[in-house]
Amino acid sequence: MEMSIPPDHKTVSDLQTIGETMQDSETLAPSAAKGDRDSIINPSSDAHPGEETPEELSWGGELRATLLLSWPLVLTQVAQFSYNTTDVIMMGWLGKDHLAAGSLATALFHPILLFGIGALTAVAPMAAQAIGAKDYASMRRTTRQGLWLAGILGLLLIALLYQSGTIYALIGQDPETYILSVGYLKYAAWGLLPALAMVALRGMVNAHSETAIILWITISGIFINAFGNYVLMFGNFGFPRLELEGAGIATSIVNLIGFLMLLVYVLVHKTYRSYEIFARFWKPDWPRFREMLRVGLPIGLMICSEVGMFSAATSMMGWLGRDALAAHAIALQCAGVAFMVPLGLSQAATIRAGLARGRESVVGMMRSGWIAIGLGTGFMVFTGALFLLIPNVLIGFFLDPSDPQNMIPFSLAVSYLAVAALFQLVDGAQAMSAGVLRGLGDTTVPMVVAVFGYWLCGLTTGYVLGFVLDWQGIGIWIGLATGLAVVAVILTIRFAMREKLGLTHGKMTA
Repeated sequence: MEMSIPPDHKTVSDLQTIGETMQDSETLAPSAAKGDRDSIINPSSDAHPGEETPEELSWGGELRATLLLSWPLVLTQVAQFSYNTTDVIMMGWLGKDHLAAGSLATALFHPILLFGIGALTAVAPMAAQAIGAKDYASMRRTTRQGLWLAGILGLLLIALLYQSGTIYALIGQDPETYILSVGYLKYAAWGLLPALAMVALRGMVNAHSETAIILWITISGIFINAFGNYVLMFGNFGFPRLELEGAGIATSIVNLIGFLMLLVYVLVHKTYRSYEIFARFWKPDWPRFREMLRVGLPIGLMICSEVGMFSAATSMMGWLGRDALAAHAIALQCAGVAFMVPLGLSQAATIRAGLARGRESVVGMMRSGWIAIGLGTGFMVFTGALFLLIPNVLIGFFLDPSDPQNMIPFSLAVSYLAVAALFQLVDGAQAMSAGVLRGLGDTTVPMVVAVFGYWLCGLTTGYVLGFVLDWQGIGIWIGLATGLAVVAVILTIRFAMREKLGLTHGKMTA
């Protein structure tokens, strides 16, 4: 990934956008181009590239910077995941059949959504590297092309979700279950456009180390989503009872409102207004668009590979029956909530490593990476202990243990959580190492590692244990743990060898 290349090193395709970039630079307000932006990003922004400063590069300073940046991101991820948790809880109120159908719907929706989010995640490290290099015109180009990518990708993914009935039929799901899933997806699909556009804007804001606004928007979305579900799923306040279709409509509404709130903030805040992101918005910037695809698509495929492994496991659970599928959905929710903390930390690690990469600070890259990996894995030890010690309490939030119909799925969920407790450590490690490598611009090799680990190792192990050896759901969950462990070990070793692999210097690669 090239940033601030001297003119005599530009390629022919780069020359097509020199005029645009010069116009971008000229239109940036002087206060935004220097003092205001630098002070937001880094109090020590006047340091020379590679220079060690106590604020940026000491272990204690890096730990403080990571924690300050990450806590709103962690809470944002927890709040974001609460949307889905709220949906699952309310689907459970409709009955175990609706819970199973909802689980099947999210098993398809989430990999597609997260592929798009992963592709747009490229905005954050590219923006952070531009800030580290003080290339502010590059910031504007990156964000603008991120919005282009959000629109194009969103429409393609919506078209894919509208084929969900055919997809479920091809993989052998129960028609009585998946017809309910299709009802949810045909409305939830339209929330992809605002959701992806919001990720593009969020990448720019997060790269400025400003994360609180995202947190407050996401928290407000929890209440909007819960109210929308209450009204539309159950037919309250005079609205029709739409059940899973109502949950899909509420999902699209909350994504649209969240995007509009962040858009207004970006348009009125002086730091972001000075970038004039929407100036000449209709003009293509193909070199930057291709660069974003080069960086973003591997991120999207990597995230999709992991989530796809869990979704494929959900499909296999569907072969075991509705009780196993409902239990799997609950255990997955618990594991998912725990994962939000290392996920938020990994986003902070991407930004911190990206800033250090832009400054060409080898020490900064090293310390930001190991601090993030330590924080993420340490937290997951705690959550693993909770899964082992109080599984009944956690599962009780989703199923009433006094209901005789819930006896089988409740006991199955307890056993699945026991396996989930064992893979918490490696789940945290793989998330953190992947986040740091993204900040260094290293995305293609981690994507290949993810496909190998999650699909070849994880799903193969799960299928063999679950169906060939007849361990059923437990075998599938052991397969999930195996896939996560393989990816965690390889990516952590790759980060440890970052200098030998050329990830800390020279041209930034995808």
